[in-house]
Amino acid sequence: MSDLVLEVEHLSKLYRKGTIGTGSLRQDINYWWNRNILKKESPFFSGQQDALSKSAQFWALKDINFQVKHGEVWGIVGANGAGKSTLLKILSRIIKPSTGAIRGKGKVSSLLEIGTGFHNELSGKENIFLAGYILGMKKWEIQKRLEEIVDFSGVEEFIDTPIKRYSSGMYVRLAFAVAAHLEPDILIVDEVLAVGDIDFQKKCLGKMKEASNDRGRTILFVSHNMQAVNQLCSKGIWLDRGKMAYIGEAQEAVNAYMSNYQSNIWKQNWPVPEEAPGNDQVRLTYIELIPRFSGASETIDIRTPLQVKFRFFNYLPNEFLVAEMVLFTTSGECVFDVSHAPEKFSVGWVEGEVQIPGKFLNDGSYSIGLAIFNREKETLLYKDDCLQFTVADYSENNDWYVKWWGIVRPDFPFAIRQVND
Repeated sequence: MSDLVLEVEHLSKLYRKGTIGTGSLRQDINYWWNRNILKKESPFFSGQQDALSKSAQFWALKDINFQVKHGEVWGIVGANGAGKSTLLKILSRIIKPSTGAIRGKGKVSSLLEIGTGFHNELSGKENIFLAGYILGMKKWEIQKRLEEIVDFSGVEEFIDTPIKRYSSGMYVRLAFAVAAHLEPDILIVDEVLAVGDIDFQKKCLGKMKEASNDRGRTILFVSHNMQAVNQLCSKGIWLDRGKMAYIGEAQEAVNAYMSNYQSNIWKQNWPVPEEAPGNDQVRLTYIELIPRFSGASETIDIRTPLQVKFRFFNYLPNEFLVAEMVLFTTSGECVFDVSHAPEKFSVGWVEGEVQIPGKFLNDGSYSIGLAIFNREKETLLYKDDCLQFTVADYSENNDWYVKWWGIVRPDFPFAIRQVND
């Protein structure tokens, strides 16, 4: 137990739609009396008050339980509105929970919004000292790290300028530099890093990894960048509509979250030919995406080879046919268009397959369309969005955590060598 730095028990946060407070003076006084004098949970928040209709309740968080040990890095994932930011605000003591308890030890530093704790009329340097004081640092401690903070932020040229003249990127650079360098025991970081450019994101993620590995800092990290969560975090929580849908290893939490929210169509089957896509010439009756997973993971990532199998019925005797598969991004860009040489087929079933090698596609969401042509290149059948799937990122022994450019990400031979003039 001495290893624990944070313990959350039965944490819940209830909001009431359309009103501030409970909706009546009597209930407000009752709530205050129970919480502050009697030191017990208010019946208003236990859902036992008839005056509070369930339709007016909104549980941003419901019965959250977890323990964080010293030096652990926790990733918190979930869709927008899942309660991630609410949880971090409660842990940062910005808002109070409705029920439950939080026990922790050590200094907590939070970066939840751009310029949290900054004053617009003060200069960048003055805000560094202000933020340090708020975190409980002594003046000499801040001065000791001032040069390092300014250098990391990259705003040296404007450090004496009032921050009301800073861009949003300059704001977040300085805010993160302060939060990360004043050596808190627990660092809480929300998705605010998405505001920075690629170089800054890489810099920040590297700094958090260093703080955890080398200095034993405890970090709670909310991000929609699943690659960063996988690389930085050892433990993970998936929040779904205010409830803990999964808690465990970070990779497993990410896999569970992505599997639930991806709008995947890996297989389509039309057992009745008359209802299948097509016409009196050809009809598509089956198409399937088959990932060739390696290891325990069942998430398609950039390493996963893919096989597409399909079947159609040909009604044309002795016809030369060409099958064509087209891969699109979700924005409608064509990634590739592959086909085979024309072949002669009799009336009956025709099967086909296409192999997509691993280490070819970049991470992202894709859809597959299938077309059948005759020898004169007349379209006999075209079915778009037959299959939909998402490719996750993966990086091993690599400190690059941000999105790679391009639609494809092939693993071409690439070498550099030392030469002597």
